[in-house]
Order: sequence, then structure tokens, then C-alpha cells
Amino acid sequence: MNEKSKTTTLIISIFLGELGIDRFYLGYTGLGILKLITVGGFGVWWLIDVILILMGKMKTKSGQELV
Repeated sequence: MNEKSKTTTLIISIFLGELGIDRFYLGYTGLGILKLITVGGFGVWWLIDVILILMGKMKTKSGQELV
């Protein structure tokens, strides 16, 4: 199993989330590209992703919880 770290995901999301790198890290290639093109959904999508990670609601594409 390839577990993803909640802390690593949060750091990537805070600093590179507007480029979609956090979504690529979690396996969501299509959403990563969309987020890259829209610069993090004009900042809104970026903020929502950071909040979801902090609340523990974000999962990998295969459905695994972040540890």
C-alpha cells in the first residue's frame, strides 16, 4: 500500500496547491490539470482543499485515508 501523509499533503497544498500539485500527489491527474489551468480555482478551490485536508476529509484517488 502506498499511504500518503496528511502533513505532506497539507504542506504541498499550502505552497503549491494553486498549481494543482496537491491533486497530482493524491492521484487526481485530471483535477490537477484543471486546478493548474484555473490557478487553484482563482484561489477558492485552493482554500477549500486546505480546509478539507485540515478536517481530514481529503482522500487519495483510490479512496485511502491520509495518515
